[in-house]
Amino acid sequence: MSPRRPVLDWTLFTTWFLMAAGVASAKTFLTVDAALAQVYPGAEVERTTVFLDREQSKRVAQLAGTKLTSDVVYPYEIRHGGKQVAVVFFDVHRVRTLPQTLMVALAMDGTVAAVEVLAFTEPEDYLAPGRWYDRFGGWVLSDELRVGRGVDGITGATLTARATTDSVRRMAALFHVLYGGAP
Repeated sequence: MSPRRPVLDWTLFTTWFLMAAGVASAKTFLTVDAALAQVYPGAEVERTTVFLDREQSKRVAQLAGTKLTSDVVYPYEIRHGGKQVAVVFFDVHRVRTLPQTLMVALAMDGTVAAVEVLAFTEPEDYLAPGRWYDRFGGWVLSDELRVGRGVDGITGATLTARATTDSVRRMAALFHVLYGGAP
């Protein structure tokens, strides 16, 4: 056995321990089902799968100013009494070095109906207050939907504000490409 082996084992153990501690501090606020039920109680929900072609992906990136992480997306179509009233997307993206999971709900005219945080793995000090996420309601995809323009930044959570706003822009652009509605 090499004399370096115990050092390597200790390094691997320490790395694993620190990673596990980081994951253990992750905060999950809502499940997908709970978030959907909270925003659309009693609605019929259908999860669909869409494979974007190259042109659709390019158009989403162009409209949003940021790329999707995958060309496979899972819109949740929301219906009341058989009539489609909204489309919901769940977006996992990096804030600083760790992920945040958001639910972005869009009404059929392309306006943002709700933004909910499902999980946040950065330190909670970087999490924006709940009322800040509520400010996205009523927005449509536009140049004003950016931090420093129409969206206020957050002292101490600048990266969260940017990552969240980029996510909302991506999902609004995705909605526009798939369903029409306003950009």
